[in-house]
Amino acid sequence: MRTCQLLLRSGLTVTAAAVLPLALTAGPAGAASGISVSTTGTTVSVTTSACSQNRTTGVWGTGSLLTSSQASFAEGRKATLAGTTVSQSTAWTNVTPGTYTVIVMCQNATTPVGTQTVIVSAAATPRATATATASPSRGVMGGLGGATKDYGPLTLGVGAGLVGTGVIATGWFLRRRAKPYRL
Repeated sequence: MRTCQLLLRSGLTVTAAAVLPLALTAGPAGAASGISVSTTGTTVSVTTSACSQNRTTGVWGTGSLLTSSQASFAEGRKATLAGTTVSQSTAWTNVTPGTYTVIVMCQNATTPVGTQTVIVSAAATPRATATATASPSRGVMGGLGGATKDYGPLTLGVGAGLVGTGVIATGWFLRRRAKPYRL
């Protein structure tokens, strides 16, 4: 009975060890599309590593940004991919707020590398105010925590006296402990 349990446990361990590398290379579910889409303000960018460069034209592929009313790759706002053999990317600027679909097609491909939906929100526009914000005149005083103040020679003398008293008291206490027969 004990041998069966031991074999069962070792079999599960071997199975888990064999499956773990496959699970780690699979990546997250969102990465299965082959593209990674991000937004920053009114800019939408897409990155992929699935395309290869056309040797004659130098083109990696094309990305298309489709609005909710557009249905095909050809109808979208197109941008050419640029990059290296490791990563290719493109970006669309001044995108109005809304929901978009990003499709990436490699050069000479009939099926898209990936399709992903992205939401672009309205970017906050900076406003000029009548009052100016004051900036520090000397910057940060580094080295001592940035918030030091000079208290003068009196404070320094009192502090030095307290430290000296502490050192003398510590020495006296340790000397008395070394000779327990003395009172």
